[in-house]
Amino acid sequence: MKSDIEIAQETKMLPIVDVAESLGLGGNDIELYGKYKAKVSSDVWERIKNKPSGKLVLVTAITPTPAGEGKTTITVGLGQALNRIGKKTIIALREPSLGPSFGIKGGAAGGGYAQVVPMEDINLHFTGDLHAITTAHNLLAALLDNHIHQGNALNIDPRQIVFRRAMDLNERALRNIVLGLGGKINGVPRESGFDITVASEVMAALCLATDLMDLKERFKRIVVAYTYDGKPVTADDLKAAGAMTLLMKDAIKPNLVQTLENTPAFIHGGPFANIAHGANSIMATQMGLKLADYTITEAGFGADLGAEKFFDIVCRYGNLKPDAVVVVATIRALKNHGGVPKDKLGEVNMEALNKGLANLEKHLENVQKYGVPALVALNEFPTDSQEEIDLVINRCARLGADVALAKVWAEGGAGGEELARKLVATIENKPSQFNYLYDTKLSLKAKIEKIASEIYGANGVNYIPAADKMLQKFEDMGFGQLPICVAKTQYSLSDNPDLKGRPTGFEITIREARLSAGAGFVVVLTGAIMTMPGLGKTPAAEKIDILENGQIVGLF
Repeated sequence: MKSDIEIAQETKMLPIVDVAESLGLGGNDIELYGKYKAKVSSDVWERIKNKPSGKLVLVTAITPTPAGEGKTTITVGLGQALNRIGKKTIIALREPSLGPSFGIKGGAAGGGYAQVVPMEDINLHFTGDLHAITTAHNLLAALLDNHIHQGNALNIDPRQIVFRRAMDLNERALRNIVLGLGGKINGVPRESGFDITVASEVMAALCLATDLMDLKERFKRIVVAYTYDGKPVTADDLKAAGAMTLLMKDAIKPNLVQTLENTPAFIHGGPFANIAHGANSIMATQMGLKLADYTITEAGFGADLGAEKFFDIVCRYGNLKPDAVVVVATIRALKNHGGVPKDKLGEVNMEALNKGLANLEKHLENVQKYGVPALVALNEFPTDSQEEIDLVINRCARLGADVALAKVWAEGGAGGEELARKLVATIENKPSQFNYLYDTKLSLKAKIEKIASEIYGANGVNYIPAADKMLQKFEDMGFGQLPICVAKTQYSLSDNPDLKGRPTGFEITIREARLSAGAGFVVVLTGAIMTMPGLGKTPAAEKIDILENGQIVGLF
């Protein structure tokens, strides 16, 4: 089997103007970034916003394992398959971060014969959106430190600065730093640090904004520090929002590309789901709903993270109502949740599979709490036995969820036609009764505890005193009505990555709380989760290269 990059490099892409034309978009509606990438003009939304909306499908997954689940691959393959059976479909995905691309995870453009292309561009600099976000973020940080250096008219307490810097790489050495050293001319010394760009509030604000002026208003509300008497200082106080918004004037426009089978795909925005809200931009999703019969979007990691945040944060701000959810699983991953090591996953083990299925069942239960019908996409491997497949189908049937086998990695859209047909039938036969998990009028703690108990299955929530104090401070400041964004390990339903399957009898510990007033949520950090990842012992960057003829190798 060829590698992902070999498959992608051999595909015949359509000029992006032709892809745009298939959506009813003309030359004046797009801004070209070469032959195969484009941004969609902001004027398009004004023309299409009153058209009827198509169906919205969210793709999520079981708790990730080293065995792999293939959520993006299923998303892309499903979009291709729907087009094959006559349903005009658009895919909406997040932009990959350079951190994972050069780290352990690798790229995020799908795999096999279910990829978005040009995959090298998408996984690298693409159209420059993440660089614009990084620059806007760091502009605000620079203006903040300059204000203090120039006399501190706002009376900012340097010990209560909460806005850090950002870069789009994994760099543990920058998690905690001291800046301003070298004497008076170099500023005021203080402790700070870096977060990865995809955890930046600027990224979250972009993805939750409805237009450029809404983005500016969100920027204005970003709280960067507190004064000596405890009052919040915002980007608006620093007169930073205008310049930040200017830097985002192109980044705010959705990016249009295509799949290997020329299905249109919006790739726009890229917040992580374990430390941010994990969904592409509202603007791209809303535009997709007006231009196609079906829009297939994806939320990061398992349904406890990406899907919960999509429902409770993204759908609130975007006024979105999902028609169905596809939960991706593999028999290999389920056996891993049942205790089978990675090197034994190809062997039939009904006992372990039966035990591991509890994880899938929990995710299905979580989706059903939101009133949205669920369909399981079983990403099929050659080692899967019919006995194992039948067990998955029977267990899912108890929860009222159908199962479709998918072979999109090996066969592209043709391998997803069963999934596509079952999805259409699910939407037609089981109307969505979408509702939120919690009312935002609840206190911050009440919302945290509802997520922990109902979505994770926790027995309770513990608060480190500093986090407890900050949550009360946010309530007192008038931010108690904001949704909650939990930063938690993706490898477990709990906050302990070693607890696989469907753990019970555990408690969640909140060790830090951060206000994202511009984005519009409160972030609570659990366990050992980091907002700046580190590189592994053998980073993917060591295998990535470019040859004399310009060919990129080692990217996957």
